[in-house]
Amino acid sequence: MNYNPDDKVYQADDHIYSINDLLRSALDPEYVANGMPRISDFHIKVGQTVRFRLDDDLQAIPNGAIVTQEIAERLIYPLLSEKHVKKMKEDVLVDVDAGYELVEDQYSFRINAFRDRDGIAATIRLLPKHVPDVSEVGFPTEGLAEELVHLKRGLVLVTGITGSGKSTTIASLINAINRQRPVRIITLEDPIEYMFDSEASLISQREVGEHVDSFSRGLFSALRENPDVVYVGEMRDIETASLALTAAETGHLVFSTLHTRDCVGAITRIIDMYPPEREKEITTQLSFSMDYVISQKLVPRIHGDGRLVAMEVMRNSTGISNLLRTGKWHQLYSIMETKSGEGMITMEQCLLDLYEQGYISREDAILYANRDEIVGRLPPPDMGKKKKRR
Repeated sequence: MNYNPDDKVYQADDHIYSINDLLRSALDPEYVANGMPRISDFHIKVGQTVRFRLDDDLQAIPNGAIVTQEIAERLIYPLLSEKHVKKMKEDVLVDVDAGYELVEDQYSFRINAFRDRDGIAATIRLLPKHVPDVSEVGFPTEGLAEELVHLKRGLVLVTGITGSGKSTTIASLINAINRQRPVRIITLEDPIEYMFDSEASLISQREVGEHVDSFSRGLFSALRENPDVVYVGEMRDIETASLALTAAETGHLVFSTLHTRDCVGAITRIIDMYPPEREKEITTQLSFSMDYVISQKLVPRIHGDGRLVAMEVMRNSTGISNLLRTGKWHQLYSIMETKSGEGMITMEQCLLDLYEQGYISREDAILYANRDEIVGRLPPPDMGKKKKRR
């Protein structure tokens, strides 16, 4: 059977939509704020209506039909390659990641298709084709973006939950490096989200499952190809983490991501990958190779006007390095609190700043904080200050 993304298969109210129609709806003016779509994901599941995530809230398409197995296939399979469709049909235990583009639009989509007990399902994420400038990302400390772009070596980790904008932040940094520095950049992604054209840099992008078997195999190969900058989409296992640490320690600039809610959690996650007898070795290696850990969240703007980034930043200062070498990494947060002048900021301080500047509500500042201490630091609601829009 041929699957066409323009086939009208899904009914909602008096209209019948194709999958392309549904994806384009994310760009309707009512769903755009500050030039950016407020819809981040679509969810297709047999037995349910199609749903979408609007400003982090999951909502059903109004008066949408219940998705059957046939409708699900006709919505999802057009977004996949023939190879992926065959894989989905033949192996019920598999899930596939793929990219999809609407040629006339400025956005692409990342698809994860899988099976659950009801049948085929998919999550489809909206991705802008335009890579934001580092000035548009929302780095919280002055000069941070510029310093990251001009790092010569070291490990830079960006952490956060799924959908917190990690890949967009790293893409903005790689794009800036690509424009400004004559270096060799290799990216390892699953899947490729943003496309880069070589400018001042020479850049190669590889996709796990298409060009390399795994992040670890891809990184092992990349390190033999004279790179200056390497982006590893995710540090999923001990082999990838070890190669990334060694690459950073031997003179490469390495970007990667982890799914942790704060900076200290990222350090703990890496240490926990290894057996206890290697803890001293790994903390020492981190103290030398790590440059920055950035943890981020997307927080709703006040008055429901889209979302903005809140960031926690840990820089490998002398104090941080000493705590890592002596195995006292659980005290890292206290250094971040007291050394804000050294380019560090806690999530609580960042949220406090955003609240005082009038960008977010008091309730969301409390909700998105990692620690309850923020409650005592927040001024009353009527003391928030208004500054220029961010």
